[in-house]
Amino acid sequence: MEIQIREGSREQKRKLKVCAYCRVSTDADEQENSLENQVRHYEMVIKANPDYEYAGVYSDFAISGFKEKRPGLQKMLADAEKGKIDLILTKSVSRFARNTSIVLEATRKLKELNVGVFF
Repeated sequence: MEIQIREGSREQKRKLKVCAYCRVSTDADEQENSLENQVRHYEMVIKANPDYEYAGVYSDFAISGFKEKRPGLQKMLADAEKGKIDLILTKSVSRFARNTSIVLEATRKLKELNVGVFF
């Protein structure tokens, strides 16, 4: 009888680098609280998932979703290009952008980078 030794897979599952994007469009006090609540919520969700590596929360305050030049959004997209992000969580499509062409352009670019977006 011959004994064969089979080694299991040593490949360790890589955690997804996950971030969130939050935005409010006005600088009203209640909107500031909303942004803080969104940030806190996503930090908690990402850090609580053992399959996720926290990659930050990007945000824009008092900037319309119709505008493409939002510092938080632009920084997040740049970090995605650098390979710092695998998945983006955001509350809704309207939080990501209110302009359909911006949503389509950004999500297509992210798809090319193998970065998912979960609305």
